[in-house]
Formats: sequence, C-alpha cells, structure tokens
Amino acid sequence: MGIDGFGRGTYGGGEWNTHVALDVLKKDDVSAALFAPGWVYESKQGPDFETAQNRWWGLVEKSWGILRNYPKVLPFYSNFDQGRGYHVYIDGSQAANGPWNNISSQTLQPVLDYSQSTIKAFINFKDASYTGGGNITFEGNLNHNDTFKTKLFGGKVPLEDLTLHISYSVREDANSRLGLSLGFSKNSETKSILLASDVESIQDQLKTKSYMVINPMLVKRSSRDESNDQGWIIKETSIKMRGYTLTEINILSYMKGKNELHDSVLETGVRLQMRGLDVKDSSNYNASLGHISIRTSETNDVFPPASSWDVEASDISWTSSSQGTKNVNLKMVWKLKEGDNSSFVKYNIYVRKSAQQSEYLGVAKVETFYVSDLEVLPGISSLAFVVQVCSSDGTSQKLDVSPSYTLVVKG
Repeated sequence: MGIDGFGRGTYGGGEWNTHVALDVLKKDDVSAALFAPGWVYESKQGPDFETAQNRWWGLVEKSWGILRNYPKVLPFYSNFDQGRGYHVYIDGSQAANGPWNNISSQTLQPVLDYSQSTIKAFINFKDASYTGGGNITFEGNLNHNDTFKTKLFGGKVPLEDLTLHISYSVREDANSRLGLSLGFSKNSETKSILLASDVESIQDQLKTKSYMVINPMLVKRSSRDESNDQGWIIKETSIKMRGYTLTEINILSYMKGKNELHDSVLETGVRLQMRGLDVKDSSNYNASLGHISIRTSETNDVFPPASSWDVEASDISWTSSSQGTKNVNLKMVWKLKEGDNSSFVKYNIYVRKSAQQSEYLGVAKVETFYVSDLEVLPGISSLAFVVQVCSSDGTSQKLDVSPSYTLVVKG
C-alpha cells in the first residue's frame, strides 16, 4: 500500500504522521511503499535539513524496524559518504572545496540512533573528512570512568578460519577516546572485542561487560591543516575468530583516564597546570570516525601497473577567450587490457597541468568520464589526465603510478 509524504489521500495525514499509517500496515503484515519522502526538503522543515531528515526517517524506523543488516560479505568498507557534501578528502588530504552532489559516491550508511542524548552521533558534513565528503562525529558530555556505546552496523559474516584485518581512522580531542567494538557469535556464545587505547579509567566496566581489549597499532597520522586541527590517526590490527560470525560493529566512547598535563581555565582567566590529576567530573567529549575497512587479505589489493591500461580521449573540442585562456571539452575512456577489474569500485580523476600539482576533477563509477570547460592558462603546453584506481577495501593506487592520458594543448 502506498503512503504519501505530503499526506495526499493518506491515512494519518503523512508529513510528521507518516508513521501512523505504517503502524497500521505493520500490525496487519501489509507491505508498504513510501512516496515523496522529499517532503522534508521541499517544505523546508526546520531547524535544518539534516536534523529534520534524520527525525522523519527515525519515525519510519521506529515504526517499521530495521529489516536488513550489513555487512554480509567481506571486504567491507564505508566512509559514511552520503553522495553529497561541501568538500572532498582523499586519504586525509583535501582534494576539492565546494558543494557537490554525486549519488554514486554513497557508501553503506550506519544505523545511527538520533534520539540519543548523552553522546550524539551524526554524519558531519562541515568538518574535515578522512575520505569523501563526511564523517561520523560523536559529541556530548561524559564522566571520565563512563562509557557510551553507539551501534553502527549489524551483520552476519561467517568467518570460518579467516583472519580479519581491520583499519579505521579516528580524530579525537585531547581527552576523548573512541574505540571500535566488534561483536561475534558462535552457536549460543557471544564475544565482544574492543580495539582501543588509553582504557585505564574504564577497566572495571570492560571487565563487567566481558570485553577482550586489543590495542591497535597506529600506522599513520595525517597532516594537520586549518580545517583539521587534530589530524586523522589511522589504526590497524588483525584478529582471528575461528568458527565465529561477525554480527555487530559499534563505537565505544570514553575519556582518557589520567592527564599528564591537565589545563583548567578559571573564570578569572588564570591558567593552572595540574599534573597527574584524574578527571572526575563530566567533560566535553568530541571524536570522529573517518572510515572502516575490514578485509581478509593481510595486504592491500595489488593494482595493475599503468601500462596495463588503455586510456583514450575523444570528442575533443577547444574554445578560446579574449584573455588568452583556453577551455577544453573531452570524453575519457579506459579499460584494463587483460585480467579482472571487478574489485575496482571507482576511479578518481585528476588533471596534471604541471609536474608539481594535480587537480581533482571528480569520480567515476564506470570507465568513462566527461571533462567540460576545463580552463587552461597561457603557457601550459600539455595536460595529463590521471585515472586513480580505487579498490573495494577503500585503498587507492598512488597517483604517480596511475594510468594517464596526455593531451597536447591546441596552439
């Protein structure tokens, strides 16, 4: 049965009461189809689109429940991208700045509970991402010896004798800590493994909840910039849960237990430094998760060398301006000469106008990309269009060894 978001001819009136009709249909086991969920955007519901959108779909979820869980197969990767944003980051570095929409850039979305009050978790489009246009930010207030769990994904991945290789990126305030919690089951037995560091203050809670704690290895720290004060930290570890099934991926929020140097700013503006002080009162918590990658191979996918690809351009046209600049339009097509490319899920496209700098143009899900009105300044004699191959586990080929096509600038 159809339910209209605007409430036209709909039981319950639609809009913020769309779930009323869903409740009735669910009770009688009748299938439902939601029409015009764009009501939230088109009617400019407040206080802002993201908040209203999350509230509306939260009511739908509360009524109908979650019917599908993932991951179900590996590799599993998500950077929580919703196919829109105000910037694009790739591996912690900003590639583009400005609003964009590309629904094909979506990755699997977490099942966040937007009604939580202690720690709020939300897709953050404004702050610097690790990859793509968004990240999950967790913020609120937390006592130093408390924890707060946020569910991200359910799932059902039989592991058999496989070893899991897990990589994820975090950004944390000085005393905020973010742990990755994985749930496993085998027959009637369940186990929880927590990937976390600085857990001294929550040891009692971890024992009570039977967490097995693994301190992941810090493998990389991204460079800091004006929009990314803390920088991203990439952590990795490997675990083997023979015969178990991966059933949950959660985040555990907690505070660092002891401060070697704890600064407190008094109302008078006097700054005191107190060494070795336990933080016992409620403190501001702020941390972000940039991506999650879970795979069964210890090494990343091996990308074919640039010579293994054919890259061609067609429909090339040029226009000139009175200021001496040129604009070029073209269609790029590439294909792997031999072998299987099914594990390559997308391609980042760059143009190199000089040896020192590559400019991000966009992303393609298929082996075709259109360039429109690309400006070429005087003095540039050639353009190198680079196709950066990206794998299903979130890794990407290094730009300097990626396939490319060189175009001579028309004189």
